Amino acid sequence: MFQSVSFFIGLRYSRSRSRSGFISFITFFSVAGILLGVASLITVVSVMNGFENELKTRILGIVPHIVVDAKQQDKKQGFADWKKQRQQLLKLDHVINVTPLLSNEALVQSAKSLRGALLQGIIPEFEQQNILNQHMVAGNLASLSQSSYNAVIGTSLAQELDITYGDTIRLILPNQTLFTPMGRIPMQRTFTVTGLFNMGSQVDDSVIYIHASKSAKLQRKHGDGISQLRLYLDDAFNAKLVAKAIEKQNKQNYEIVTWKTSQGALFSAVSMEKNMMWLLLSLIVAVAAFNIVSALVMVVIEKQGEIAILQTLGLSQIGVVKIFITQGMINGLWGVCLGALAGILISLNLNTILSTFGVNLFGAGYVSQALPVLIKSHQVMVILFSALAMSFVSTLYPAYRASKTQPAEVLRNE
Repeated sequence: MFQSVSFFIGLRYSRSRSRSGFISFITFFSVAGILLGVASLITVVSVMNGFENELKTRILGIVPHIVVDAKQQDKKQGFADWKKQRQQLLKLDHVINVTPLLSNEALVQSAKSLRGALLQGIIPEFEQQNILNQHMVAGNLASLSQSSYNAVIGTSLAQELDITYGDTIRLILPNQTLFTPMGRIPMQRTFTVTGLFNMGSQVDDSVIYIHASKSAKLQRKHGDGISQLRLYLDDAFNAKLVAKAIEKQNKQNYEIVTWKTSQGALFSAVSMEKNMMWLLLSLIVAVAAFNIVSALVMVVIEKQGEIAILQTLGLSQIGVVKIFITQGMINGLWGVCLGALAGILISLNLNTILSTFGVNLFGAGYVSQALPVLIKSHQVMVILFSALAMSFVSTLYPAYRASKTQPAEVLRNE
C-alpha cells in the first residue's frame, strides 16, 4: 500500500522506542493529559445535560410554557369564547396542548399550620397529557370533577401542613372579600384533599389544584371564570417563536407571558454554569495538548541529524513539516480516542461507580436518587474535534522549527 513518505516517517517516529526516557515521559503525559481532559469534559457535560433535562421535565413539564391572559377589563368574566380560542391556538406550530386555567393567590390552612400558595383552577378533562398525572402518589386529578369541593396538593405542602390524603384544608382568598354581619371577611371554603403528587420540584409546596368551577365560585366570577389559557409546546425553548405567532394570529390585546418570565433566571444560571464548565475543562485539554509542543521540540533537537540527511536526499521543508505534524497528531489522536471511550463509559456507568465506592453526592436524605446523565452525540463530536484542533495547533511550531534546520551546519562535524 502506497503512502506519503512524510506520513511514513512521522508514524515511525511516533512508534520509536529509541528516544530518551525524558522525551517518552513528556509524550506519555501529554497523551494522558488529553485523555483525562476529554474524559472529564464528556462526563461533566453529560451530567450537566442531565440536570438541565431534569429541570425541563420536572419544572417546564408542569409550568406552562406560554400563558395567554385575558385583557385586564375582561378578567372579571374571563374568556367568553375560550373553547374557540383554544382550538385556534392548537393549530399553531410547536403547540401540543392548550388547557384552560383560573389562578389566584391563596392562604391554605390546616389544623396545625397556615401558609401561602398559588391556587389553580383547572378542568381535569383537558389535563390528560399533564405530566402531573404520572407523578400522583395518591388519588388523581379526575377527583376534582366530583360535585364535592376537592383539592390536589403536593406531598411537600402536605408535610408542611401536617396533613395526608383524605384530610381537609381551608382555602382563604385574601383579595376576595365578602360583606357579612360581622363585617368584611375574605372568601374561604373547606376542601378535601383527594390527591397528592410529587414532582420533585418547587411546585410541590407552592401549588394547589381545584376544579375551575369551584375556583370561579370562590372568586365570584361569572360562568366558568376561565381567564387564562396555558400552552404546552414540543420544546419549551420555542416559546418566543410561538408567542410571536399568537400576536400575529390575534388582533385582541391579549397578555402573553412565557415561561422565561418566571423560570428564565434559573435556566440562565444553569446555562452559565454549563458554559463555565466547558471553559474550565477545555483549558485543561488545551494545557495537555500543548504539552505536545515540549515533546516535539525535544524530538526535533534529537532528530536534527536525521532531518538534515532527509533534506540532503531531497525532502522539502513542507515534507519535514508534515513529518512532525503527523507525529504530534498521532499522539493527540490516541489521547482523544481513549478519552472519548473513557468519558462515554464513565458517563454510562457513573451511578454504578459512585455506589461501588459508597459516594453519595446528594447527602443522607437522598439515598435513592442518582445523578441524571444525558450524553448528546453532537456535543461529544464538538469536544473531540476541538481537542484534535488543539493538538494540531500544538504541532505547528515544532514542525516549523524542524523545517528550518540547516543541513550544512548540522552535518558539518559529522
